Order: sequence, then structure tokens, then C-alpha cells
Amino acid sequence: MSAHALYVLAAYAATAVALAGLVGWILLDYRARRRELAELESEGIRRRSAKPEARP
Repeated sequence: MSAHALYVLAAYAATAVALAGLVGWILLDYRARRRELAELESEGIRRRSAKPEARP
């Protein structure tokens, strides 16, 4: 392999690692936000985007 090919391979590897890290971070944050929403909803706090409950 030439020096240029090693450089390109290293660049692709670094990009793949960075993208994998970002995707992992997003997934972990998503799970954390879902847990927080579930906790708030269990306490009776509702989202503004949720449809209001029908009142008798």
C-alpha cells in the first residue's frame, strides 16, 4: 500500500469512528429523554402536544 492509500484509509476509519460515536450519543440521549418523559407523565405532567383529555 502506498502512503496515500494509508492516509485515505485512516481518514475513512476516523470518519467512521466519529459517525459511530455521534449515532451512539444520539441513541443514548434519545433513551434518556424517553425515560424522563415517562417519569414526568407518570407524575401527571403532560406534554403540550398531547391531545387534551375529554371532560364530562
